[in-house]
Amino acid sequence: MDTEQQILAKILQGDRKAMASLYHLYAGYATAVTHRYLSHTADARDVLQESFLKIFANIRHFHYKGEGSLKAWMLRIVSNEAINSLRSQAKVSFTDEFPDEMEEVEPEVEDIPPEMINKMVGLLPPGYRVVLNLFVFEHKSHKEIAQLLGIKEDTSASQFCRAKKMLAKMIKDYQNQRYDKK
Repeated sequence: MDTEQQILAKILQGDRKAMASLYHLYAGYATAVTHRYLSHTADARDVLQESFLKIFANIRHFHYKGEGSLKAWMLRIVSNEAINSLRSQAKVSFTDEFPDEMEEVEPEVEDIPPEMINKMVGLLPPGYRVVLNLFVFEHKSHKEIAQLLGIKEDTSASQFCRAKKMLAKMIKDYQNQRYDKK
């Protein structure tokens, strides 16, 4: 199997098979990223397609910085496309009010399958989900999130707190259902 650098070199030489290899290598990761932001499969597919069009249109501008840098660059494009899709559909609303009660203790998640956690994240309202994804998975600060989404820093922090609270409740409900069945 070729490395990222080898695939990139072949793509830059016009090799269409290398483009297909790159797609097959990272389409799964890209799909997972789209589903973190978008709850509808059709929207996620559209974003995936748009993302790969942008990736291949702009790959000549990418500067290789070591193994994994191409994947990171591609997933950043996918993430940005998913956020743009949400914005264009006006499906994201934000509030800067903090929840009244915050859970002190975060629930244990080791016994919950990752696909169930992903499903729970997908059930969050779009504004909560976007901020949670940017903060947790993209490692953005609330200041960066605020700039990216055109909101206040406090609004980003509020959305994150609300997302955590809602997610904690879903996790506890899931755990309670599992333990009740035993």
